[in-house]
Amino acid sequence: MSVDIDISGLRPERVSVLPSPLSELGMALHALSEPGHHPGLQGWVTTVTAGLDSHLADRMCEADFLWRTSHSDLFHPYAGIPGGTTLPAATLAEELDLLDKLTDEQFVDAALEFSCALPYGMPGPPVLADPALRQRALELAAARGPRQLLFTQRLFEDPPRVRAWLRQFLEDCDAAFFAETWSRLRHQLTADARHKTDLLRHKGLAEALAAVSPAVVLDEEADRITVDKLGRGRTTTAGRSLLLVPTSLGWPHLMVLHRYGWQPLLHYPIASPGPASPLSVEELSLRLAALSHPARMQICRSLARSTFTTSELAQIHGMSPPEISRHLSTLKKAGLITTRRRGRYVLHQMDVPAVARLGSDFLEGILR
Repeated sequence: MSVDIDISGLRPERVSVLPSPLSELGMALHALSEPGHHPGLQGWVTTVTAGLDSHLADRMCEADFLWRTSHSDLFHPYAGIPGGTTLPAATLAEELDLLDKLTDEQFVDAALEFSCALPYGMPGPPVLADPALRQRALELAAARGPRQLLFTQRLFEDPPRVRAWLRQFLEDCDAAFFAETWSRLRHQLTADARHKTDLLRHKGLAEALAAVSPAVVLDEEADRITVDKLGRGRTTTAGRSLLLVPTSLGWPHLMVLHRYGWQPLLHYPIASPGPASPLSVEELSLRLAALSHPARMQICRSLARSTFTTSELAQIHGMSPPEISRHLSTLKKAGLITTRRRGRYVLHQMDVPAVARLGSDFLEGILR
């Protein structure tokens, strides 16, 4: 599974790497709402939460589905400006001005992403003018809870009011905690963007994307970027730019904006506390499937304690050597055991660090 970006005809100068204060504020709100996704930010989350005004904390819950369960495209408004060439701005105020430039239809469409009510990567009817779509959106919002339903009702009844509420809320977050956070983060984000830009200029797009994440691969012959994710999607640059936006608060989320009609965008974390080369979704599935068989779990129990030959494992587990060999082959193909030769014997042992990492690998894979 993957998200593909067709870059046919994309000129090198139309690829931009820039930090975005509004996008980073969105990630800050997500980390505050879902601290479990970001164990490395526990100290920052605790400090910010302790200093939050109770009124602002309550307002943070009113529409947290825009940043808790998904990172709304509203935090990347530059990608939705007609023409497909608008870039992230230098300040939060300028990016909030860009948010104001989105049409009501664009704003409502992006805000309703949490309910999965509307087509995302393909054209669809205007939701504000389609009673059936509006009713479906309200039903889906109601299924998610009363706050979501109330927000959706307000969104349909008075989009300008909701837009004004959201802008004021984001400005208040900036004053309360984000301005100080951004003053610390923007330098490293700018440095990362400069590094990726240098790679683009001197070594090409493939090298720059490889530096973004091993999960992002350029197929130069097919003019296609493939992002390894647990989901499917497709978009195209088609006369628009390609944006790469770094985040310091975002690990493990590697996000692809592929909304129909918007500029394609990669929102990538600049540092990862996990393995240098994260597992692909296919590799992760292979490992989980290999460990799901009861017999292989029993074999792993033995191999976690010591090294064994195939014959020894057959005796221990009451299976024939060919059966043991088949199970060992599956575990080895999944990268969960190692083998070494000692004289005429082949010894098998569990790769304990690989198995120990599965929890973090699984989390990284499904949140990527």
